[in-house]
Amino acid sequence: MQQFEYANPTTLKEALSLLGTKWGEADVLAGGTDLISLMKDYVHTPKRVVNIKNIKELDGIRKAGGGLRIGAIVTLDDLLGNATVRQEYPALAAAARGVTSPQTRNMGTVGGDLCQRPRCWYFRLGHGLLAMKDGKSLVPSGQNQYHAIFGNGPAYFVSASSLAPALVALGATVKLASASGTRDVPVEKFFVVPQNADAREIALLPNEILTEVLLPAASGVRNATYEVREKDAMDWPLATASVALKMNGNTVQSARVVLGHVAPAPHVAAQAERFLAGKSISEDVAEQAGKAAVAGAKPLSENGYKVKLASVAVKRALLSAAGKA
Repeated sequence: MQQFEYANPTTLKEALSLLGTKWGEADVLAGGTDLISLMKDYVHTPKRVVNIKNIKELDGIRKAGGGLRIGAIVTLDDLLGNATVRQEYPALAAAARGVTSPQTRNMGTVGGDLCQRPRCWYFRLGHGLLAMKDGKSLVPSGQNQYHAIFGNGPAYFVSASSLAPALVALGATVKLASASGTRDVPVEKFFVVPQNADAREIALLPNEILTEVLLPAASGVRNATYEVREKDAMDWPLATASVALKMNGNTVQSARVVLGHVAPAPHVAAQAERFLAGKSISEDVAEQAGKAAVAGAKPLSENGYKVKLASVAVKRALLSAAGKA
């Protein structure tokens, strides 16, 4: 690990003053479940590490504007322990519960989950975000069984966030703060697909800190998350589906269907959303919606199995949200 300066501010204002204007000058440390490994592998070599874990204004879960405000340093355990999250936002609770490692849930934070870097082995081995060598991506002809089936090229990694698909489906917003002020960004637009090796996969700037997540009111919205994993412990999902349904009696008024771990950003399945409008959720309707959700998939040489898994995840998330699972 390269030597670095360590800062331990107790206020957001102080923390923001310690950040740089370019990536590599300073990194933000919360739970450290991702950053420490990046530094050990020399993927990140910041000159300064700014610990935000002791900034109380970034903590806590509370009602806000009819919805819910979740501080950036709230841990996944804290999220699961909150009755409002479990009762009104089961899609988010299920996503947090899917992180089965007790150590990660105890240390990992909501903000850290959203800001973690891709788990692509080419990136982690130092080949860059687009996994380039001699002007060509290593992924299409390499080991790509865990890579993207949507939005392939020039980025082939999958978004690693466990919480993002649920937050997108629920219409959440993140607040980003810098020394010059704050801005609110929908979680759907927080994740971006980089077009070159110097870009980032999130909309956060080097001089900003993600301070909180804002969830709209969930009244009347049935929501659920379903994940498919290779194994339960210490593993990322192969495919995830989060859904949020606004109902008119037993009929879907509008739907949000978001896939995770199948694209460089959470993938909004617009075709499935259109299909569900005006229908009642049944086994057959859920299955057809699952097929519609993966209609545009373009799997690589070793990850075609993800198409079926994503389709099934959508079906089961819909049946769960409708109380028919």
